[in-house]
Amino acid sequence: MLSIYPACFFKEDNGYSVIFPDLNYLATQGDTLEDAVAMAVDCLAGYLYTAKMDNEKFPKASKLSDINIDRLSDELDITGTYTDAFTNMVSVDVKAYAKEHFDKSVRKTLTIPAWLNTAAQEEGINFSKTLQEALMSKLKAH
Repeated sequence: MLSIYPACFFKEDNGYSVIFPDLNYLATQGDTLEDAVAMAVDCLAGYLYTAKMDNEKFPKASKLSDINIDRLSDELDITGTYTDAFTNMVSVDVKAYAKEHFDKSVRKTLTIPAWLNTAAQEEGINFSKTLQEALMSKLKAH
């Protein structure tokens, strides 16, 4: 299912800033317009995917015509820092995007001592599952 939200693009000296007014001013940026659009799609997908995983409700998207970019720039005090601004709809199929970018498994090759390999195989240990659990545990510790 396609999710579509309005985003405000601000051209600045070093690229573009992108703000989603409907999503608590969720923001990203890109060095070029093409990069900013790609980052906006990624940002939107990540926000909606995380909200869904956390069982949070997300707001209904505003109509493009309801977004006042001048009021937004005044509200966020970004007037004068950009040379051009426009509003556009950003769309993403969150389920498809997540499958490709967030949920996709990646093959890793690693080296362990032969004795450890033999012992683990004898115990029927699932190497992939064990590595995932160890990495998640290690990441939570930081």
